[in-house]
Amino acid sequence: MKILVVDDHPLIREALKQVLSTLDTDIQVLEAQCAKEGFVVSEAHPDLHLILLDLGLPGEDGMEALPLFRERAPQVPVVVFSASDHPDVVKRAIDAGAMGFIPKTSSNALLVNALRFVLAGGVYLPLEVLRQPSSESGGFAGSAPGGSSGLRDLGLTHRQAQVLALLVQGKSNKLICRELNLAEGTVKVHVAAVLKTLGVANRTQAVLAVSRLGTKLPQLAWTTRSGS
Repeated sequence: MKILVVDDHPLIREALKQVLSTLDTDIQVLEAQCAKEGFVVSEAHPDLHLILLDLGLPGEDGMEALPLFRERAPQVPVVVFSASDHPDVVKRAIDAGAMGFIPKTSSNALLVNALRFVLAGGVYLPLEVLRQPSSESGGFAGSAPGGSSGLRDLGLTHRQAQVLALLVQGKSNKLICRELNLAEGTVKVHVAAVLKTLGVANRTQAVLAVSRLGTKLPQLAWTTRSGS
């Protein structure tokens, strides 16, 4: 397993290496101290499993670098590791394609468990954000329509579940078209149907809704009814 840590503080990178070593018996932690260096390392290692990205980077900051990492390596989940856990910062990161947001105040155990969840296909967000009522979180849906406890109860078709899985991974409509071999117009229709079903207005809110449901993305196609 290869994980890239992009952080400008050597002490933090060293501490993360020690913590990340508990994730797997055979793990390689790569390091970069800025976004530019991170791009070089990620391109040299196309078999990366995850990128752990600080937002307070010198030069191009992490929030600017995040969508570029997703564009260059869309198959690699990016988790933000930030000193700030303000809801607006979390929302911006998720909207830019992050698959997780872990405050630097988190314990080592929480960090490891959160990364395991993301590596298994989930989306990790701070409990403080998930507990916010929708009026305080920019319209984030607090739960699925009708009090549903899982996506299988929402009535999504098999194809809509596939679209949702890719959408929540931060992939654009163009990438979804490519992966599912669908026309862009068809993908737009599916995205609109998924957002309506979840009771949300945009992709960021969809991520929050899925996070609150506690559903891991690889399971989406299997926990929903079949259909086109």
